[in-house]
Amino acid sequence: MPKLKTKKSFAKRLKVTKKKKVLKAKAGRRHLLSTKSRKRKRSLRRKSALPKTVAGMVKKGLPYS
Repeated sequence: MPKLKTKKSFAKRLKVTKKKKVLKAKAGRRHLLSTKSRKRKRSLRRKSALPKTVAGMVKKGLPYS
């Protein structure tokens, strides 16, 4: 059986943890930061987990993680 290809767009944007959770960066941290509060920007630094329904699809695109 041939090797499976990784979806490179998933690999660049997402991270799979040791316990197989899929993490993504939050939106809204690229520009217009001067209008956002310090607290809001700080919370945008953290990664957020994808829901399990979406995570299943992502894991098919990242076969070796």
